[in-house]
Amino acid sequence: MKKSTQNTPVLLTCCLTVVASLVATAAESAENPIFPKGAELELLHTRQVKLNSGLAEGPAVASDGSIYFTDMPFGNDNGMILRFDPRTGKTSVFTDNSGKSNGLAFDGNGNLLSCDGADGASRSVRRWNLKTGRSEVVADRYQGKQFNSPNDLCVDLKGRIYFSDPRYGGAEPRELPVEAVYRIDKDETVIEITREVEKPNGLALSPDQKTLYLADHNNGGNRLSPTDPEPKRGAMKIYAFPLDPQGLVNGPRKTLVDFGKENGCDGMRVDSKGNLYMAIRSLARPGILVIDPNGIELAFLPTGPTNQSGLFEDWKGIPSNVEFGIGDESDRLYVTIDKSLYRIRVKTRGFHSHLAGK
Repeated sequence: MKKSTQNTPVLLTCCLTVVASLVATAAESAENPIFPKGAELELLHTRQVKLNSGLAEGPAVASDGSIYFTDMPFGNDNGMILRFDPRTGKTSVFTDNSGKSNGLAFDGNGNLLSCDGADGASRSVRRWNLKTGRSEVVADRYQGKQFNSPNDLCVDLKGRIYFSDPRYGGAEPRELPVEAVYRIDKDETVIEITREVEKPNGLALSPDQKTLYLADHNNGGNRLSPTDPEPKRGAMKIYAFPLDPQGLVNGPRKTLVDFGKENGCDGMRVDSKGNLYMAIRSLARPGILVIDPNGIELAFLPTGPTNQSGLFEDWKGIPSNVEFGIGDESDRLYVTIDKSLYRIRVKTRGFHSHLAGK
């Protein structure tokens, strides 16, 4: 099942290179292994068009070092995929019809992959050609049933696509009774990786490909059918699943972090040392949490005020996802916060499976 669209990139007229007032300077001591003392989040872009609420999401680095990210609205708007060029400091529109793309990633052939959600979108994983702007559906079903709402994804060293399939919104009837993690193999066969999760969100693979990290972010979410009772909030945790040489779960999961009643992790990435960088949407303590493979906290970078409350539109400094640059920018961490894109210098370097060995 293939679908195509054509889009022409448009240069945005405004590019911001100021430091945002809502975020703080890294205040950790010089012994902090992640954030240099005094490092600041730099505001690179904020929403320039009128869209219905929503947030920025899904930063992913292309082989030329540019950062693609989504501007994901709620309601009837289609959403956008934007491109930030670190060389010029400018942001352009890759497509203004993203199909409510959420998480993004690149494959080894330089194609952009997107997770398209519900609420009127295709509920699929799509592949975009950067030169033509055309896209095609890679997969939108498992065993003949439509996905719930693909959310985030990562690509392993063999080019296989792991992605999470929760449902956070949208009135479309659900066809799958579980919210699981799947993998699209090279021949586009879809297999289930794990359903041992309540509502899967961000995910990442360790550099040695022996561990799948997964965020369980159960905020209540979406009923299986309109007549079902409203789901209750549940797990807000980070899991580590051991993988065998075939990339399949081969042992019990391990809980690395339990956020309790607070909102937990959205998107995540790993660095070359295997440390995990997570966007934490807690209203009590929003920021970027960094842990080692055993779950020990290495650093925390606040991105917004503590102890917030109120409606979604009143929230400030709530991060959604992270990504590392490459080349001269491999020690830069890009972060989507609210409706904006930021970056900050770190002491480590990122790991990118689609560029490994190239």
